[in-house]
Amino acid sequence: MTGLACRCPRCGRGRLFSGYLTVAESCTACSLDLRNHDSGDGPAFFVIFALAFIVTPIALLVESAVAPPLWLHAVLWSAVTLGGALALLRPFKGVLIALQYKHRGTAND
Repeated sequence: MTGLACRCPRCGRGRLFSGYLTVAESCTACSLDLRNHDSGDGPAFFVIFALAFIVTPIALLVESAVAPPLWLHAVLWSAVTLGGALALLRPFKGVLIALQYKHRGTAND
């Protein structure tokens, strides 16, 4: 749960991020060094697949029920996908960092 809340994986109180997706250097509450905990491209991979799994069936249902013009599909689903990606990237990155801390740790922990 600390990952979803974007909190320190050790204490659950300090902030995990110093910016939108920038991992903080250390936890302000327990001083855990967070510099070695990097999730790489993992969050983007999972977010893209989760959004594709959710958006594609909804787009197909909208097409079969309403049949809007193609330009409307492009605008609508681009906005939904971009908004969903921006909303989900931070919690997914937090979860992956928390899982990395729990299962792998680093030499500095």
